[in-house]
Amino acid sequence: MYKRLIDPRLREALTDTPVVLVVGPRRAGKTTLVQAVARADRTYVTLDDQTILDAALADPAGFIRGLDTATIDEVQRAPELLLAIKKSIDEDYQPGRFLLTGSANVMTLPKVADSLAGRIETLHMLPLSRSELLDVTPAFLKQLFEGKFQSIKDAVLGDDLMDIVLQGGFPEALSRDIERRRQDWARSYLTSVLTRDLRDIANVEKLTELPRFVRFLAEHSGQLVNYSEFGSSINVSHKTSQRYVGLLEQVFLISTLQPWYTNAIKRITKTAKLHFLDSGLLAATRGLTFERVRNNRDLVGALLESFVFSEVLKLTTGTEMRLSPYHYRDQEMREVDIVLERDDGLIAGIEVKASATVRTSDLSGLKTLAEARGDRFAFGAILYDGKEVVPFGEKLAAVPISCLWSG
Repeated sequence: MYKRLIDPRLREALTDTPVVLVVGPRRAGKTTLVQAVARADRTYVTLDDQTILDAALADPAGFIRGLDTATIDEVQRAPELLLAIKKSIDEDYQPGRFLLTGSANVMTLPKVADSLAGRIETLHMLPLSRSELLDVTPAFLKQLFEGKFQSIKDAVLGDDLMDIVLQGGFPEALSRDIERRRQDWARSYLTSVLTRDLRDIANVEKLTELPRFVRFLAEHSGQLVNYSEFGSSINVSHKTSQRYVGLLEQVFLISTLQPWYTNAIKRITKTAKLHFLDSGLLAATRGLTFERVRNNRDLVGALLESFVFSEVLKLTTGTEMRLSPYHYRDQEMREVDIVLERDDGLIAGIEVKASATVRTSDLSGLKTLAEARGDRFAFGAILYDGKEVVPFGEKLAAVPISCLWSG
């Protein structure tokens, strides 16, 4: 079993919070984690069991009444249970009573979020990060905000790096040695999410059209969101397209990265950016194999950017820093792929470059950001396919991508 980055936070939350919810993609390892941290006397139930699900739906209050300390897996299949859990907690307020997992973010439902306010802590868990796979305690975020990186002698470069990107982070996909078998798993997974998990949380009018919609989104991963253009791919309206994107976010297939902006910089693009949350799923959805990517380097950029974005999100789940991710782009096309804002207002920028060479012009977005924030700008790193840390003036440097998982 891999040591997960959120493990310490999960154990800590169970000591002082009555309801702890772990949300993330299906098959990311949530069940394995919660079973590992649970006490021996904790009842375990999974709503993937149809008989148990039927009982929960038939009488939510009675179902919860029979549980003292419990782990409930896949709670999004019966969100009515959360109201019954609230009543139970109000009658017996003890830390760690209910440990829940969800493959859809039920906390986005207004009634649920309001009912459990002050009683629940939600932890996000994504597929395996490189640091988890290598059993390394990552230092990237700390180094980023301190501006202290070191060159890496054994950095993963070139084809080896692209192989990692194409694999993604799902444990079951990684257990398959053959690329074709990994992509077969990814396609099967995607079908399951689109036909099963979405039905648990919403009525989708054009369910059979969703695979085509997702393929269209995959072609635009790493680009600005355009709901009208997305909707036209399956002949639905801007509003319906926006709803579908929101639902795909709820099941953790994609993420829309909001823009960072300030009045100090004029003419900023205030449009969100689309990313797939797993580069392996992105590659499989686009039909991108190692050979195809190696023969067409133009395909590397979007894959690598989504991979880095996902790795950074995974690192934020395990850090004590409270960080909010954004992207930055102005109308002069100066951009920063990822902007991390700390809760005290300090920011750091990350630009991703699928090349072994970095030029001064590649840092135009980071420089704009640094000038605008002044003392509130911690550091700007352009992650590249190299092994040396190369300074580009004050608070700016080219940094090996492998620093994401170095200790």
